[in-house]
Parts: sequence; structure tokens; C-alpha cells
Amino acid sequence: MTPAARVGAAIGVLDAWLSGVPAEQALTNWGRGARYAGSKDRAAVRDHVYDVLRAKGSCAVLGGGGTGRALMLGLVRLQGADPAAVFTGEGHAPAPLTAGEAQAEGPAPDPRLDVPGWTLPMLEARVGDGLPALLEGFRHRAPLFLRVNRRRATVAQAAARLAEDGVEAVPDPRAATALEVTSGARRVKAAAAFADGWVEPQDLSVQRAVAAVDWPAGRILDYCAGGGGKALALADLTEARVFAHDAEPRRMADLAPRAARAGVTVTDLPGAGLAGAAPFDAVLCDVPCSGSGTWRRDPEAKWRLMPERLSALQETQAAILRKAARLVAPGGRLVYMTCSLFRPENEDQVARFLAAHPGWTPEGQGAETPLTASDGFFHAVLRAP
Repeated sequence: MTPAARVGAAIGVLDAWLSGVPAEQALTNWGRGARYAGSKDRAAVRDHVYDVLRAKGSCAVLGGGGTGRALMLGLVRLQGADPAAVFTGEGHAPAPLTAGEAQAEGPAPDPRLDVPGWTLPMLEARVGDGLPALLEGFRHRAPLFLRVNRRRATVAQAAARLAEDGVEAVPDPRAATALEVTSGARRVKAAAAFADGWVEPQDLSVQRAVAAVDWPAGRILDYCAGGGGKALALADLTEARVFAHDAEPRRMADLAPRAARAGVTVTDLPGAGLAGAAPFDAVLCDVPCSGSGTWRRDPEAKWRLMPERLSALQETQAAILRKAARLVAPGGRLVYMTCSLFRPENEDQVARFLAAHPGWTPEGQGAETPLTASDGFFHAVLRAP
């Protein structure tokens, strides 16, 4: 595919997304009908779509509208390219610009347009004067970080082995287990270091949060385990016996082979076995949240989020904390985590729990933002009476 044809394909995917089809599904549907597209073509189309989702408001301003075509026209302008060289109508390129489109470029776009306006006060409450830098950062792709499994290798050994397979990665001093991938990100999962369990993808903010907690050596439950990344990190970091549970067990389908690859043990605990296995010395709750800290990584999420959805999430978070607290041993720890930047999901949620549970005491908390690490992330440690 030519570069212009890739733009044309992205227009079609964006139109499908605008009609209500999730971005990943729209990309999959396009790929099934585009047998001629190679892996580089598919990656380029995907990049176009997600670049638009990161800067949708700006693209609309620069493209003069909200259709897939207008958004891609805006992205071409935002990236400093000449639209007339892309919108040629030749082959599979988009049709030539109309007179109106050729003059559609408006004033310099404001990064505030690239997030839902109602979230701006909450973002500003988190970063204050750093808001312009945060919003500008949301326009760009997030870096890829790997966690080195220290039961398998040192950070230096992992970096050297990744380099053998064309993946350049450098240690990040902000976390003892972190490597930032600087080149060859799409080769990571084909690399021998990954196949042999030396590294796992895990964001820097998450690694810092996990390392900040004084985990006990007894029994730890990852109560909202999802794919199990934090459970694997805990099994590598501590001598504790680690258990993993999720309300949707299918999310943990790959946990057992990942644990075997890493040389650690994580015990899958279904819902029916929770009460019998309790109490635990620590229970980790990485709860469902707005995901506002990951908007560089999942920009579609910000356009799906609505005030009523945020309110519903807060009720879910509170319910999870209540249930998880019952599983904590006397004097044990309840560790609350989100990938949100919003205080209502973080500090306010912790305060709400403490007000409703006399005898529980806070033992510290921390918040990361894309300005201090990579993703936004929050953690708090609560001690049971």
C-alpha cells in the first residue's frame, strides 16, 4: 500500500468508529477485507487511527469537520505534511481536496480540545500548572516499558539479550526492574528474552507503585488480577505465596503459562474459593476505573467516558473495597490501586472507605502522572484493625 492508500484505509476505519464500532473491531474488520495489506500497512493504518484518537479535537479543527476524512486531513496537517500530496485520488488514495477543504485549516488547535471538556477540572486538580504539558503529552504515544524478572536475569542481562533480537532498551533509574524500549517495540514479543520469561511488558508507573508497598512475606491476594501482571510482579518481588482472582476468569487465561515462563508460582483462586482461602496478609485491589492515566495508551477510552459512567465506576470501586476488606487478616494490608488521575476515584475513594470502616488506618499513598513517570497511577495502603 502507498502512504496515501494507508490514509484512505484509516478514513474508512474512523468512519466505522464514528458510527459506534470500537476501534479495535473496526481495524479487525478492515484487515479481514484487506488481504493485500502487509504487516507494515496494518501497523501504519492502526497508528493513523490512534494518532487521530489522541488528538481528535485538534484534527477536527485542522480538518474542518468530524468525519473520518476530515479527521485524517487534520492529522496530516497536524503532522506537518502537505495534504495535497496525500489527497490525490490516484489509486487507493483519498479523493482530491475540495476548495472548501483546501481552505479549511483554522487557528492553531488547543490541546484542551483533545480531552472531554468536563474532565479538565479533575485533570487540573491533579497536576495544577502542569496541565498544558499533560494535555500535550496526551497527544503522543506512550513509551513502552518492560519489567525485568529478576529471578531470570539482571536488568543489564535482559537489555543485552533484547538487543540480540533488535530491541533496544535502556534502564530507567526510577524503578529497579524497569527497561524503556527505545527501538524495536514491535519485536518484543518475538524476542528470546520475552519467550524465556526474562521480561514482561509493564508500565513504569505500575512498577513504581508495586515497589513502593511494604508487602508481607505471608499470603497475598491480587483480587482484581486482570491479566495477572501485578501478581507476576509480586511473585518475583516477594517470598509471599501469591493468589490471583478476577470476577471474569477469562481475563486470566494466559496467567499460568506466563507464570511458568517467568519461573514463579501464582495460584488461581476462583470466586467460590475466596472465603475458604481467606484471610490474607495483603489484598491488592487494582479496581476498574476511568483509565484517565492511560489515555496516551488507550485514547479511545477518553471518548467513551461520560459523567454517569464515572459515577457508576466509583460505586463499583467502593463495593470492591468493602468485599476485599473482609478478606484481609487482622492487622493485614488492603492495597488500593487505580490507573486514574481523578481524585474522586483515588483520594476521595480512600477517604470514603476509612469513614465507613472505623479502626482501619492509612499507611501511605502515592500518585504518578505522565509528567512524573509514564502513565497516571495511584496507590494507597490501608491497615486493618
